[in-house]
Amino acid sequence: MTEELEVERFAGEGSDQGILCLKGPLTAENLDPFQNAIRRERCSTVILDFSDVPYVDSAGLGSLVSAYVTGHKAGRRMALSGVNDRVLRLLEITKTESLFLIFPTAEIALETFSHPAEA
Repeated sequence: MTEELEVERFAGEGSDQGILCLKGPLTAENLDPFQNAIRRERCSTVILDFSDVPYVDSAGLGSLVSAYVTGHKAGRRMALSGVNDRVLRLLEITKTESLFLIFPTAEIALETFSHPAEA
């Protein structure tokens, strides 16, 4: 049985910041909720909260990198927060961690983007 992936959207303090909270693994079997949420996102800064993501498979990583590339071309920034050791290790092994700003929590990411002169 496939584990579900839920994506919930929150707006940040600035009207141009969005947080997508993912709950569940990001895998080939459940990419649709993630891809649909990313397609709908119009904020200039998107924070993906991975606090409740236990693991990501290769298809999930591919979708994440694709979302980054598409957003980057459109002038959007993307950051990750709450990334656990397992997911961080995947990003390191695949040399994709440098694509993303990674923060311990979504709150810290929001604070950083709310005060860019201090970042």
